[in-house]
Amino acid sequence: MRRGIAATALVASLALAATACGGSDSGDSADGPVTITWWDTSNATNEAPTYQALVKEFEAANKDIKVKYVNVPFDQAQNKFDTAAGSKGAPDILRSEVGWTPAFAKKGFFLPLDGTEALAEQDKFKPNLIEQAKYEDKVYGVPFTTDTLALVYNKELFEKAGVEAPKTWGDLKKAAATIKAKTGVDGYWGSTQAYYAQTFLYGEGTDTVDADAKKITVASPEAKKGYQTWLSLFDGKGLHKADTTADAYAHIQEAFVNGKVAAIMQGPWEITNFYKGSAFKDKNNLGIATVPAGSAGKAGAPTGGHNLSVYAGSDKAHQEAALKFVKFMTSAKAQETIALKNSTLPTRDDAYTAKVKADPGIAGYQTVLGAAQPRPALPEYSSLWGPLDTELLKVAGGKESLDKGLSNAEVAIAKLVPDFSK
Repeated sequence: MRRGIAATALVASLALAATACGGSDSGDSADGPVTITWWDTSNATNEAPTYQALVKEFEAANKDIKVKYVNVPFDQAQNKFDTAAGSKGAPDILRSEVGWTPAFAKKGFFLPLDGTEALAEQDKFKPNLIEQAKYEDKVYGVPFTTDTLALVYNKELFEKAGVEAPKTWGDLKKAAATIKAKTGVDGYWGSTQAYYAQTFLYGEGTDTVDADAKKITVASPEAKKGYQTWLSLFDGKGLHKADTTADAYAHIQEAFVNGKVAAIMQGPWEITNFYKGSAFKDKNNLGIATVPAGSAGKAGAPTGGHNLSVYAGSDKAHQEAALKFVKFMTSAKAQETIALKNSTLPTRDDAYTAKVKADPGIAGYQTVLGAAQPRPALPEYSSLWGPLDTELLKVAGGKESLDKGLSNAEVAIAKLVPDFSK
């Protein structure tokens, strides 16, 4: 997941139209610098300026390489790259969402990075992030930014109610009721989105599919138990009812940052926005805890974020330049800079410097990364949340039963992974 997608800028569209991959069409002269193209999919307003400054820093230190920076709207990038790579017009480097990485690797669009300069410091990166960048045991992306979900809470409201961050969903229900009784504020407001509901599956030791066994598990007894817990958190004292409107995300966020609800489940892409709310003028009022555990006794949250991947269709000179650029952008120094400027989470431990951890939001999310579950190396995996988004919205709104919703989702998922059994 990531920050809200910015509106498509005309300048980005014009730049894309003129962008070509490295190689014979790159415009490089025989004795001039190699020009590589990077498609960055970050927020053009809040994040891109930091990356553009780092590009200039890289060019200053590497006179033989020029980087053509293109900011591509996130919601368009996957399809644009798919089209461009298929016609040999892709950029040399893509900021690839973790769910895209195995899909493009399967198509042969990404270069395996094992043993290359880009992965020279592989042991510095969090192992679970390297794992989610793999396809068929090869690494196709260097972890660039990462995120996961946490239970974020208002410390002041929790202290007034005399409750602590809950360890289980049952604890959360009790805490929410107490918070409501003692402060008048709802204790928890959950999301209907499938990505957020994923934590309830992990809490029961299951997932939407078992990729190794090639089996659809979204309607299994364990999954159903997880979704029953998810559904139960929309009804009860101190539990806010489900918001099934198109603006639900914004409603939940606004209520939390202004102290109208004590806790929500959210990712670090909202750190800077938390601090803009009236409840978190004092940044230290922001509490961040691992998502509560399910009946299986383990807590788990989905891994999000982005990798930097290199286009397999570029020639050797452009690939070598791209690998050098990826190593620079994912270095400890660059990651520290990105974290300080953009409030995003580094993917390597040595980038969590004292300066970075001075931000309580970043420091807090670092402590919950251990519960982040790597996505299976299944190209279709991220698309499985689509059918669930549709069905869970109906279930939470009381328009269909949970059994019916999961049955419908199972049928839809079967079409996405036709070789999987039910």
